[in-house]
Formats: sequence, C-alpha cells, structure tokens
Amino acid sequence: MLSTPRAGLGWGLLGVLAFSFSVPFTRVAVAGGGMPPLFIGCGRAVVAAVLAAAALALTRQRLPRGVQWGRLAVVAAGVVIGFPVLTSFALTTAPAGHSAVVIALLPAATAVLAVLRGHERPPLAFWVTAAAGALAALGFAASQGSGLGGLGWADLLLFGAVVSAAIGYAEGGLLARELGAWQTVSWALVLAAPLMVALTAVSVAGQPPTGTPVEWAAFAYLAVVSMFLGFFAWYRGLAIGPMVRVSQVQLVQPVLTITWAAILLREQVTWATVLGGAAVVACAAVAVRSRLAAGED
Repeated sequence: MLSTPRAGLGWGLLGVLAFSFSVPFTRVAVAGGGMPPLFIGCGRAVVAAVLAAAALALTRQRLPRGVQWGRLAVVAAGVVIGFPVLTSFALTTAPAGHSAVVIALLPAATAVLAVLRGHERPPLAFWVTAAAGALAALGFAASQGSGLGGLGWADLLLFGAVVSAAIGYAEGGLLARELGAWQTVSWALVLAAPLMVALTAVSVAGQPPTGTPVEWAAFAYLAVVSMFLGFFAWYRGLAIGPMVRVSQVQLVQPVLTITWAAILLREQVTWATVLGGAAVVACAAVAVRSRLAAGED
C-alpha cells in the first residue's frame, strides 16, 4: 500500500477496528474474577513482548539510538503499561459501554498532546472544544453516579488511561516515522518487558489465574491483537499521516465498542450512554478538525 493520506486513514481505521474490541474483551476477562486485573493488564504485555522480540530478532532490526530510548520509554509508559493496567482495573466494576464513552475523549486528548509536543498554536476553537469534550465526559461519568462526588475509582482510572494512551499515541506516531510503525511498538514492548514480567509474577504468586476458556480467549486477543498487531496498523497510519487527520478515525471507536458491548456482553444501551457518547465524540471531532483547518500537521 502506498504512503498516501488515504493509505494512512486506511491503516488507522484497521487499527481502530482492532482496538474497538479491547474494552469488551477486557470486561470478559475480568468478569469471572478468576483472572486478576493486574495479571490481565501486565500478562498481555508479556505475551506481546515475546512476539515483539521474536519479530525484531528475525528481521534483524537495528537498535534505537540515544534519545530514542527515552522516547520509547514514554510510549511504553503510555500504551504498554498505563492504558492496559488502568482499564483492566476500571473494568472490574465499570460496564464496557460506560467506559467507551469516557475513552471517547482519546481523539481530542491525542490531538492536545500532539499540539503540546509540537509546540503549535492552534485556534481558540480547538481548546474550547477539547475542554468541552472533557467536561462532557466528566458530566456523563458523574451522572451515572451521584454527581461529581459520585465519581468512583473506575472513572478516575479511565481518565488516567485516556491521558496515558494519548501520550503514547502522540509520541509513538512521531517516533514511528524514524523507527518504523511495528518497530516502535515492538521496542516499547521489549523495553517494558522486565517490569511487566515482575508485575505478572507478583500477580500469579498472589492469585494464580483460573479463567474459563472464554476468558483465556479474550486474554489471548488482548495480548496478540490489542497489544501487538493492532499497533502495527495504528502507528503505520499515524506515521503516514497527517497525524491529526488519521487520529480522527478514533471517533468511530466508541461507537464500535458500544456496539460490541451490546452484542457480546448483552449490555443495555441507554439513552444516557448514547447522548453522552455523541456529545464527547462531537466535541472531539470539532477539536481535531479545527486544528486541521488551521493548517497544522
């Protein structure tokens, strides 16, 4: 596939399709209680790191150099450690549909981090709509509890996961232009492997996983697709760019995730979920489009 803007959108959409199953399958994996969230969040990264190390060795990729290691650490902290671990704990109590609405902030958050990373000066509309999206997500989460005081740990974990992923996406998209798309996520997985192996061992020692075949299948998807293959497509799309245009395809992810939650988990899709998701997605769409209209890349 040629490195054209249309190709970038295509790769990005493929990555988003892979990621859209992550929240429902994480919910499946943690629902029975036989697989601790720490094991799910860290163990999936260990499996993906083994695949990444094999791919890097077989293709004889050159080692990253100098400051690239530090930038890979940022990517690893965001998408290998932060997002998977935080969402695994959040989804022990939060429904997948509810989580999808909060995570719908991710496109706007990624655009904000890309702006800050590139020292850009987007129009006021960008900041207004990005802030409106954050408030919409906060309001939705609060309305599901008992006001702002009803925000639970699950909501705070989900907001933390959004920030973590946005940082990893923004830095990873830039680094993919230097190291390559799949190489970037592979090196990030390898770099994080020692910590993730240690945390997985701690989890297994405390509570050996005893999941059902369905739960193990969900875990396998999270490890192989969500943590590894999906990033091949996603970072490839971001590397082709323009990054902000490609990041817009994330806007379909919450819609897909809520759909899968309804089909696979039989979760009831309420009007609050629909309206909350629509508000967050609309704000995110205006934010990324206003930055794109200003001529930023």
